[in-house]
Amino acid sequence: MPINDNTPRPQEFAAVDLGSNSFHMVIARVVDGAMQIIGRLKQRVHLADGLDENSVLSEEAMTRGLNCLSLFAERLQGFSPSSVCIVGTHTLRQATNAAEFLKRAEKVIPYPIEIISGNEEARLIFMGVEHTQPERGRKLVIDIGGGSTELVIGEDFEPRLVESRRMGCVSFSQAYFPWRALSIKRTSSGARLAAVQKLETLAWQFLYSGMDRGAGRLRHH
Repeated sequence: MPINDNTPRPQEFAAVDLGSNSFHMVIARVVDGAMQIIGRLKQRVHLADGLDENSVLSEEAMTRGLNCLSLFAERLQGFSPSSVCIVGTHTLRQATNAAEFLKRAEKVIPYPIEIISGNEEARLIFMGVEHTQPERGRKLVIDIGGGSTELVIGEDFEPRLVESRRMGCVSFSQAYFPWRALSIKRTSSGARLAAVQKLETLAWQFLYSGMDRGAGRLRHH
């Protein structure tokens, strides 16, 4: 005799990050009050490579992104709109034709895409660290992405200082390391100078903010 199990299945949620180098999707469900990751999908789309000198996203880059979203859409079949969050970051912030990409994306994946600000991206990164790292206390979180770098100081789920700078693995590699092979011996003085110029206005704020520990992540993948 079959057993009639009316126990409701845990609701699943999906978060999608449309980054400058890769698109990422994480699927999780709530188990005993905690998020449990049950699946990940990642694909390199090299979106930032498609930006020209006028910040126009190329047709080739758009196609790579849309093909990836089509793959994600297959996995998301059956998900309610309230269970899916899709955000675009640095490259889509910079692209002058981002609206065209979003319009075409609507036909591929039936969920809204929000292009978030650099500061909002930093805040979300910090909240992710707070939820996944057991250490408490004030901390500095640095996330180096393909097109931008986010820096946050905060504690107890409260970001105190939030900043985003237009400097990332892909953008700096293209501008200062055309040979693509990175090494200490070949470190470009131009890259060092550019990094200092972008960060020097923040130095005193972070220096005197005080922190107990730091967390960093490099996302050139």
